[in-house]
Amino acid sequence: MNIQEQIIADITKAMKAKDQDTLRVLRSLKAKLMEKEISERKGGDAKLSDEQAVQVLMKAAKQRNESITQFEEGGRGDLADNERAELEIIDKYLPEMMSEEDVREMVQKKIADLGATGMQDMGKVMGPLMGQLKGKADGSLVSKIVKEELNG
Repeated sequence: MNIQEQIIADITKAMKAKDQDTLRVLRSLKAKLMEKEISERKGGDAKLSDEQAVQVLMKAAKQRNESITQFEEGGRGDLADNERAELEIIDKYLPEMMSEEDVREMVQKKIADLGATGMQDMGKVMGPLMGQLKGKADGSLVSKIVKEELNG
């Protein structure tokens, strides 16, 4: 069962369980996935791959994380808690992310392979790395580690 099919099945479960919060989040995800599917269609009937679905879900998770930060800075813990609850639901459909140590190891290897020596090489390092780590690690974490490693 792919990610989209799993979300649709879980919508049915949430409806039967009368779990309105989960239902709201899952319907939102389903709508985002359908939007992506429609935008990807070029005259054919193309279904999203799991990789494309993961990209949509990662974007939704990133939006929730940014909202949590903003709500906490604004002193709105109640709204931050709502976003955290939504993020937990989204995380169930995302593949397990790499640990910071694993990402750092890959960054160090890529820097050594490319012979990068400073911040001027950041683009050279980030491009290939993000291709390798797409769907496995958060881009902001990768960027932070690359900066740390290139700054020595």
